[in-house]
Amino acid sequence: VVSIQSISKVFTAALVMSEKGSVFIQEKIGVNATGAAFNSIVAIEQHNGSALNPFVNAGAIQTTSWVKAEDSRERWAKISANMSAYAGRNLQLNELVYDSEVNDNKRNQAISKILDAYGRMGSDPLEATTVYTKQCSLNVSVHDLAVMGATIANHGINPVTQLRVIDAKYTPKIMAVMAIAGLYDNSGDWLYSTGLPAKSGVGGGIIAIVPGRFCIAVVSPPLDDFGNSVRGQLAIKYIVEKLGLNTYQ
Repeated sequence: VVSIQSISKVFTAALVMSEKGSVFIQEKIGVNATGAAFNSIVAIEQHNGSALNPFVNAGAIQTTSWVKAEDSRERWAKISANMSAYAGRNLQLNELVYDSEVNDNKRNQAISKILDAYGRMGSDPLEATTVYTKQCSLNVSVHDLAVMGATIANHGINPVTQLRVIDAKYTPKIMAVMAIAGLYDNSGDWLYSTGLPAKSGVGGGIIAIVPGRFCIAVVSPPLDDFGNSVRGQLAIKYIVEKLGLNTYQ
């Protein structure tokens, strides 16, 4: 079991997309690669306050701020319930991880303040940053990640519970952003090698989706310089090659 970390960004973006539509994500947050580090402040200024996509920290915090809620408690309840629906079970908060990260998130707080100055935030910036930190601290197993990714692969229906979690019209949009920015600054090389939309997290997890079929999930914490699981990438690339899963082949 590990904390979900940045893989959570996929499912909160999907939640906001369900509430506000895919055009909102495209126009308000963006769907382009940043060409900068995942926690870059400079990238926001260079693009007139645009986060560019919901999978860098700026875009993820902004996305969290736009979840429809009256306050932070309701926002957190909706986000955690949404991710639990993807997993098919109630996911639990890792209090130790959360306590550590919430006391060391000054850079993310700065990012949220800059976005707020540009009028990009949907709620109080510091509150949104705290909720974002909490969503990254949910515990998941590799089985949870596989089911969560498979729900997207299965056009929005959880393959375990058979419940629809998101409208099928949104899953191609989510996978498109995963292809663009799912593995931080290494997203282009990843797509070039595998042809699969994927998302990684610094907890060591990776989900790689074979559209319409299934999800490959891996948890292996040692990370490369980009923040992606070293062995996880190798394992998925091996499976893709052996089973001929590259979507461009």
